Amino acid sequence: MKTVLKIAGATVICLVLLLVVVSITGFEPRQRTPGLWLKGNLVTTPVSDWTFTDQVSTVEVQTRTWYLLPHSVTTYCVVYQGQLYLDSFYPPGVEYPHGRSWNENVARNPHVRLKIGNNLYDVTLSHVTDPAEKTALRELKAKKYPQLKIPPDPQVQLFHVIG
Repeated sequence: MKTVLKIAGATVICLVLLLVVVSITGFEPRQRTPGLWLKGNLVTTPVSDWTFTDQVSTVEVQTRTWYLLPHSVTTYCVVYQGQLYLDSFYPPGVEYPHGRSWNENVARNPHVRLKIGNNLYDVTLSHVTDPAEKTALRELKAKKYPQLKIPPDPQVQLFHVIG
């Protein structure tokens, strides 16, 4: 019995140490590989004009999982009327919010952290459902990312950044 307790205690200690090290180092997402914590300079002033992101190809988004660890991904962004929007591609037959872990996290808790350059922004995401707004955003995305093949409308989910 003492041996089992020693092994269990050592396992818990190792897991706690691993989480501490990972929280310090970050383990950020890389291209299509998700990560954990985002690291950078926290910007606390609200942003009213996101047009500076026109020069940015991708942003990183950190969501909160139900099991308390962060989940971060890299995604595309566009600016429409000074407001920032993020997108998420879906395979055919999969409907929002299922099929993308970060979208499920946002549906459950819309408070996220964005990393743009080396700056972090704590914001809220709102799922875009207005067809006219989605059409305008698709056109802007096609202009910003001419190299991408934009999938049909139902396969792209869009999020408005608030804050």
